[in-house]
Amino acid sequence: MSAVQLVHLRKAYGERVVIDEIDLEVRSGEFMVFVGPSGCGKTTTLRMIAGLESITAGELRIEGQRANDLRASERGAAMVFQSYALYPHMTIAENMGFNLRMAGVGRAQRREAVERAARTLRIDHKLERYPRQLSGGERQRVAIGRAIVRHPKVFLFDEPLSNLDAELRVSMRVELARLHRELGATMIYVTHDQVEAMTLGQRIAVFRDGRIEQVGEPMELYEHPRTEFVAGFLGTPRMNMLDRPTPDAPPAHHKLWDELGGARLDSARRLGVRSEHLAVVADSGAVQGVVEFVERLGGLSMVHVRLEGVDEVWIVQARSDDGGPALQRGQRVALRAPAERVHAFDADGLNLKP
Repeated sequence: MSAVQLVHLRKAYGERVVIDEIDLEVRSGEFMVFVGPSGCGKTTTLRMIAGLESITAGELRIEGQRANDLRASERGAAMVFQSYALYPHMTIAENMGFNLRMAGVGRAQRREAVERAARTLRIDHKLERYPRQLSGGERQRVAIGRAIVRHPKVFLFDEPLSNLDAELRVSMRVELARLHRELGATMIYVTHDQVEAMTLGQRIAVFRDGRIEQVGEPMELYEHPRTEFVAGFLGTPRMNMLDRPTPDAPPAHHKLWDELGGARLDSARRLGVRSEHLAVVADSGAVQGVVEFVERLGGLSMVHVRLEGVDEVWIVQARSDDGGPALQRGQRVALRAPAERVHAFDADGLNLKP
């Protein structure tokens, strides 16, 4: 069963269209992630689902029911914001049970719901403390707990981890994944961080300029991007790209294009190769370049190579335990990529080898 359906959903502020007739189906119990750069429309779409933004055209259905004209409180959606928005004068238990109290739920029933949610979130031993006595991660758990006690049909997360430091974000991603497994709830999560998208989402919707570029499982999008935008947005480091050489381009540029198979694709205007699909080889006929910089990351190194005759620096992922000598700045190297790992994009940015 579909938990949330967006049918030709559109949002405009006067003449300015910010969401341009998107269609999406979020399955019941699914962890769906909306990802994309700032201003792409992902948060506006989330707010329309929540009832915090009006819908200009199209239809929103929650568990099969048209929800366009329902008040936010009637939609069965609970939203967790980037800001924790906790009341500093209330205890954790009071913060988590506040919405239930406003809804007229009795004290005993409130306490039971709060304690159950707190145990799930592993903060049941801190219910009598105040927000100022908690860490950032614990405060975010309280904000999530405030949503859990309402037993919503769908959880909506608007960049909830963006205020946390890097280490805490990693641990909270693990906690959110665990929470989803335990609750079995439908969750829609907005982020601009593609690492969060790849690690949390069962499926990902990639937004761009008010449209959805592609929807799919994380590795499906990573390995089979439909467009150049998706290919470039997902993945760290970004996919290495090469423009089709002009007739007067240096011979090395033409040689590189031919080496990567671009000559066999008349409509290809750009080629792309991920860093892990490039290998340093002992072959004078392969792509030539000079090492400019090496990021040593323990078991892996990211080798920045300036290509010969082309104003491009590509990143090659190299294992540090392959038994060979470590690459050094200024060293000449040759690179090769398997033909099946080279992506080709046409003038409209569509992948010719999806």
